[in-house]
Amino acid sequence: MSNTFSGKVCLVTGAGGNIGLATALRLAGEGTAIALLDMNREALEKAEAAVREKGVEARSYVCDVTSEDAVTGTVDTVIRDFGRIDFLFNNAGYQGAFAPVQDYPSEDFARVLTINVTGAFHVLKAVTRQMIAQNYGRVVNTASMAGVKGPPNMVAYGASKGAIIALTETAALDLAPYNIRVNAISPGYMGPGFMWERQVELQAKVGSQYFSTDPKVVSEQMIGSVPMRRYGDINEIPGVVAFLLGDDSSFMTGVNLPIAGG
Repeated sequence: MSNTFSGKVCLVTGAGGNIGLATALRLAGEGTAIALLDMNREALEKAEAAVREKGVEARSYVCDVTSEDAVTGTVDTVIRDFGRIDFLFNNAGYQGAFAPVQDYPSEDFARVLTINVTGAFHVLKAVTRQMIAQNYGRVVNTASMAGVKGPPNMVAYGASKGAIIALTETAALDLAPYNIRVNAISPGYMGPGFMWERQVELQAKVGSQYFSTDPKVVSEQMIGSVPMRRYGDINEIPGVVAFLLGDDSSFMTGVNLPIAGG
């Protein structure tokens, strides 16, 4: 158990999803108490039970990150419950529809940006106010390789994750005077599971020049575009998050680390 993490408190958004839960479990295994935020109450309850098995304090909070009032109130409750917030894994997100830009539904574009960007901003704003009062904080935002190089048929998701990278860089500058570091991760293709199957099926359904209309072939095309010739495992993400939250990255801020197989 590392002194970097033992006795600390981490708030994890999107905690009911695979990446959020895997990271919460990794940090809990290092002795970090975990505040779990998500919209899905059932998923939160399961996540809280799993984290408690690591022998640390864990509490779950149903919260809609698109509501600033809800986020502010929830963060205030987390502070009352735990006394402080040392780490933030700002991970809540929504993948959105798959369609070329000329056909992309405007309502879904707005929804993706509201959840992925405005929601992340609400959480970052509320949590870092507490971190400033502590003169200590470490933040990791979940971006995506979709924000590094825009993917076809995902204009909203790509735009939102590009915005997260910019948000990270600006926040790192604003918060550096308060001993707060802000970095990001950009996962590439991750599988197996729902998110992998969904993007394979929906890219095939679009029928663009970039992917086959056969989901099996789309899967091969995606993996073939990765130098390591495989998709990543969800459990390859938490270690990178822990690195960015921990002391081994003490002179890093405003950085976006790809987790994408090259």
